[in-house]
Amino acid sequence: MATYAIYLFTFLALVSSQAFASDPSPLQDFCVADMKSEVFVNGLVCKNPKEAKPEDFFFPGLDKAGDTSKNPGSNVTLVNVDKIAGLNTLGISLARIDFAPNGGLNSPHIHPRATEVLTVMEGTLYVGFVTSSPDFKLFSKVLNKGDVFVFPKGLIHFQFNIGAVPAIAFAGLSSQNPGLVTVAKAIFGSNPPISDDVLAKAFQLDKKTVDWLQAQFWNSS
Repeated sequence: MATYAIYLFTFLALVSSQAFASDPSPLQDFCVADMKSEVFVNGLVCKNPKEAKPEDFFFPGLDKAGDTSKNPGSNVTLVNVDKIAGLNTLGISLARIDFAPNGGLNSPHIHPRATEVLTVMEGTLYVGFVTSSPDFKLFSKVLNKGDVFVFPKGLIHFQFNIGAVPAIAFAGLSSQNPGLVTVAKAIFGSNPPISDDVLAKAFQLDKKTVDWLQAQFWNSS
């Protein structure tokens, strides 16, 4: 009996670990986030469904282009649970990405909690992602209007406008809060800064170059 109990406990633990490996699933039709609640949970607390209104499921303005005038020449308009409270527990969000012509870049970054599916609406993008150790293999493609590309959860990826006109893409993400880690900013613009001794050795650079790179990110903050 004791052995059976151990097997059962182990099985339930494995199932539970898989069940909680992504956004929590809804146990009702919807769970509109209560943005005023001070209770801290994994996700957001639901407000009384009787108090839900159409505006909880609505966001205007994705027809408007974002400002791409600043380096690196892209602008992401993210529609996550902070923008649409009704996304809470639904495991999805949306983004519009605008790119400046001739080199607008959505810098190499990671979404720690989401897979991304990107669709090009206008322009031509060079996109790609890099696999994890030990291969670090680059999967890349040139996308034109109507093309779709998938970026697996947690992998470094990027989008780069190689066309002479502005580009627009829309992305679906498999989390209400996908998160964002911009690689260069996280490494050279962390707060407080990572020791330049560490970065100089990791990137095989001299410390003056590391200090210069860190200054670029701190000055642009």
